[in-house]
Amino acid sequence: MPLLSCTARSCLYNKGELCTKGDIQIDGNTAKVADETCCKSFVERKDSATNSADTRNVCPTSKVDCKAHSCIYNREEQCDAAKITVTGAQACRCEETCCGSFCCR
Repeated sequence: MPLLSCTARSCLYNKGELCTKGDIQIDGNTAKVADETCCKSFVERKDSATNSADTRNVCPTSKVDCKAHSCIYNREEQCDAAKITVTGAQACRCEETCCGSFCCR
């Protein structure tokens, strides 16, 4: 499982720029560049609470289902990169995020 960092601070699962979900889905069936991918697991945090830096219950690795078929890290729809970053610091919807580690074949 890849080491996963996430800059989508408005996501419900983001805690100290780590993902608490444990498994995510990256979409982008026809992606040729990172901006054509997105984290389909993104859920906007609705309350006004900010992300806490307390990461005691967060695992830094996640299972990543990847639909970005042209990415060099996609192995049978699973990401095999050592580390990935989901970006989207100002995201309010999953389409405003992307896999910053996407690399087209």
